[in-house]
Amino acid sequence: MVIYALALGAAERGSAYLVEYPGWGGRLLFLACTGSVFMAGVKLFDCLAHEAAARAAEADQADESTTMQE
Repeated sequence: MVIYALALGAAERGSAYLVEYPGWGGRLLFLACTGSVFMAGVKLFDCLAHEAAARAAEADQADESTTMQE
């Protein structure tokens, strides 16, 4: 949902750039807007991977401390 909202906003902003800056300048700005959505999506997925790795490491530490106490 977040990526969809970002894409919708980027397309709207890019459309405004096409009107405001006709020609190659507007097209490049439109491309930059849509490219930013890809970068944000990659960052979101990267954060999810790091969060999952942190949870796994925390679970491993909890398992180690439980076995050491026994």
